[in-house]
Amino acid sequence: MARSKAAAASPRPEDQRLSVGASFAYGLQHVLTMYGGIIAPPLIIGSAAGVKPAELGLLIAACLFVGGLATLLQTIGIPFFGSQLPLVQGVSFAGVATMLAIVGQGAGLPGVFGAVIVAALIGLVIAPFFAQIVRFFPPVVTGVVITTIGLSLVPVAAGWIVGSDPKAPGYAAPLNIGLAVLTLAIIMLLSKIGNATVSRLSILFALIIGTVFAALIGQADFSKVLDGPIFAFPTPFAFGLPTFDPAAIVSMLIVVLVILTETTADILAVAEITGSKVDARRIAAGLRADMLSSAISPIFNSFTQSAFAQNVGLVAITKIKSRFAVAAGGVVLVALGLFPVLGRVVAAVPGPVLGGAGIVLFGTVAASGIRTLGKVSYENNMNLVIVATSITFGVLPEVNKDIYSAFPTWFQVIFNSGISSAAIMAILLNLVFNHFTRGVPENPSVFAASPVRIVRTDVIRTLREGDRYVNGELIDAKGKSVPIVDEPPAGEPAGGAAH
Repeated sequence: MARSKAAAASPRPEDQRLSVGASFAYGLQHVLTMYGGIIAPPLIIGSAAGVKPAELGLLIAACLFVGGLATLLQTIGIPFFGSQLPLVQGVSFAGVATMLAIVGQGAGLPGVFGAVIVAALIGLVIAPFFAQIVRFFPPVVTGVVITTIGLSLVPVAAGWIVGSDPKAPGYAAPLNIGLAVLTLAIIMLLSKIGNATVSRLSILFALIIGTVFAALIGQADFSKVLDGPIFAFPTPFAFGLPTFDPAAIVSMLIVVLVILTETTADILAVAEITGSKVDARRIAAGLRADMLSSAISPIFNSFTQSAFAQNVGLVAITKIKSRFAVAAGGVVLVALGLFPVLGRVVAAVPGPVLGGAGIVLFGTVAASGIRTLGKVSYENNMNLVIVATSITFGVLPEVNKDIYSAFPTWFQVIFNSGISSAAIMAILLNLVFNHFTRGVPENPSVFAASPVRIVRTDVIRTLREGDRYVNGELIDAKGKSVPIVDEPPAGEPAGGAAH
């Protein structure tokens, strides 16, 4: 009894309390680490929707504001909501490609917001039961989806670099390419520097340096930064009331399932790093916080929310396990979200500079998916075919936007998104080959990866010209059987008979 009371009284690693100053210092570091990631989605989606620079600033500010509230909910928690772990929340990259597809079909931001609300509410309902279906999202599926997310965003980086209007005078100008290369080179240089803090903030520093250089050569325009309020509380439904299209909702629901999978993985990862104990109930509370934040997010003009994986890595690097330090970062995000002027400053960053950073940013997403696929077994199964087919199927609408142009609108909304296409194909093929295995032969395809064959050099040295292995026997050139033993005769080294 005494032992159990002592265990109950022992503090959890994540409940470590720091001074106010230290908490906000580490919290600010978390914000800086994920800042580029949280502002990229509203930049991409807002630009595609054709919003004005002042409105783009409001959109970015809204995403910072909601990300801060979501972080507070996840770290501090209320009954049934929040994992109470050091997890930073923000707009998920997982939904960007799908949202671009919805915008591209003419639904605009209201169509995106409506799809997010309904899909998130469905996610909120299924969150407690997600552990029952998570087996349908093994690494062969999640790796495909994450890789496709990165690949599908590469055209966005290219668009930032060359420009959006092929008829414009400066379209694909060498100067634009030069600015992108300069930004990329700065990121690589700062990443190489031994200072860990500078390396982690290399993308942010590169954006600043690249923008300053662009301003000096007349390629950056900050004239509209002061157009609009400096301080403002996010106006609910500032871009119009949400609209609800069934096809857009189905497409966004796939994104929600991916977010649930990613957040589950992040909860388990940060728990392993901090030494915290998590169970199904705590994971469900974390997923509910994700979905509640995502459902409320469109009211304040933001998008789906999820845990940021890069901040999980920051916890591992700094060894600061306190959830209250991350909560302080949430407060900083809320404060930043109340100043739309900061969003307009970000919106004024030249496209080529963003594109140079996007090469690394989006490539990192794809590389994370490839790393996940590296955990997949490809021996004596069809996983290689699943990966190859699903990724290619997901890339198709990215390399040719007209591939589904003759199909109904609802079909285009779903399959014009590379992530939706790849996810649907990966889930179906995984079910067909790895769950419904009846009728699948042992060696199902010439594309199935064969087991890696390894023969030790000492064994090779014992073989002679004409030796062959037939029906379990080693036969020499004269047709005589050569004894096969597990160990060499006593006193004779392995391979000693051959010279």
